[in-house]
Amino acid sequence: MKVLLLKDPKDKDSGPDPYIKELGLYGFEATLIPVLSFEFISIESLFEKLSHPECYGGLVFTSPRALEAIKICLKENSKNEAWLKSLKQRWNTKPVYVVGKATASLVEEIGLIPQGDKSGNAEKLAEYICSREKPSSSALLFPCGALKREVLPTALREKGIPLESLTVYQTTQHTDLQEALSCYFSQQGVPASVVFFSPSGVKFCLQHIQKLAGDFINHIKFAAIGPTTAEAMEAAGIPVCCTAESPTPQDLAAGVQKALRLQNC
Repeated sequence: MKVLLLKDPKDKDSGPDPYIKELGLYGFEATLIPVLSFEFISIESLFEKLSHPECYGGLVFTSPRALEAIKICLKENSKNEAWLKSLKQRWNTKPVYVVGKATASLVEEIGLIPQGDKSGNAEKLAEYICSREKPSSSALLFPCGALKREVLPTALREKGIPLESLTVYQTTQHTDLQEALSCYFSQQGVPASVVFFSPSGVKFCLQHIQKLAGDFINHIKFAAIGPTTAEAMEAAGIPVCCTAESPTPQDLAAGVQKALRLQNC
């Protein structure tokens, strides 16, 4: 059975995409179509803030893209040298909160020590942070996207924990998305399952998929990587057949297998 994954591929240097690999272990033929493009902004402002760890109580990352922005900063030799010489060690004296394992691994790549990676979503990460931070402490620096949800900032604000957000990337539809979806449906037909990985994916893909699937749309089992994406799908009128217990390839593959075993959602 075919499964369509609406997500960006893992970095080319790090081997096969883990979601394709894990679904393959269950006998599924998974295909990945990139949905989003990202424009990085405020890179100089980001490094200026990273240059002053003494001004902050720690870091918060809820997206791998925020780490990509930091990596862009560190491509410049002088900035990378400053990072390796002292900034990395100074930040490591402070907590670095992350929402999931993918983000945690990227944090480790730049030499920092992540915590909170078992949270899995913004709500649980906010609870984790609130259990460890004191009100009126130094602000946590939060590099984020323009479309960030307000769940985490609101939860921290209600507990009196200061958070300084900095928008470091903007999200747009991938330029090849419509063509890639059309090619997939014309060559491989209607998949048994379609997996959304973000609310933006729902926004950019749903109408195309409905048009391409036509009368067979009800045959597709729609899955979500997490509760936030599931909410966006439900709001768009999509029946969610499964939501991964945590945003990992293992939990997603297990959920898809279970959903496809059932006759009805």
